[in-house]
Amino acid sequence: MIQNKVLIFPTDTVYGIGASIYSEEGMSRIYKIKNRPLDKPLAVLCANIEQMEEIAYLTDDARKLIKAFLPGPLTVILKSKPSILASFKHETVGVRIPKYNIALNILKENGPMATTSVNESGKPSINDYNIIKEEYSALVEQIYAPDDEPTSSLASTVVDITGDKPRVLRVGAITLDMINECLEK
Repeated sequence: MIQNKVLIFPTDTVYGIGASIYSEEGMSRIYKIKNRPLDKPLAVLCANIEQMEEIAYLTDDARKLIKAFLPGPLTVILKSKPSILASFKHETVGVRIPKYNIALNILKENGPMATTSVNESGKPSINDYNIIKEEYSALVEQIYAPDDEPTSSLASTVVDITGDKPRVLRVGAITLDMINECLEK
């Protein structure tokens, strides 16, 4: 179990820096390492829908999007469950299942992880293992090397479905048209 540790690992999109969703200390370290504003929530990576159900309320629309696009480059913003409010401290949570075996194995072993891209807040993501190792090895407990699986430098699409209609907060590989088409079925 990772407890309060901070890990860096490859995903199907960009490299992520993460800590257990239940570790306030681990998440605090991520904010310090990145110089990230505290009012900017971290996303949460999960290994499967069961982990998502632990931390967020899944609506019918959420289940449609999960079935259509996950694992993959879509982050769905949902209402947080009380189980994470003590450590996560946000009423909503952006959840995603990565399509990358290293990340999935870490999540299966350690549970849902609060994550964000590896970079100084406001700067471009760093997606090169050697640069990450050089710049971050003294700041985190472990950095995982990539395997032969394909990755993308394109971040996930972020869609908020907590309101009356879906709102895309960040465009990635999945478009608003694709999301709307999925939800209309």
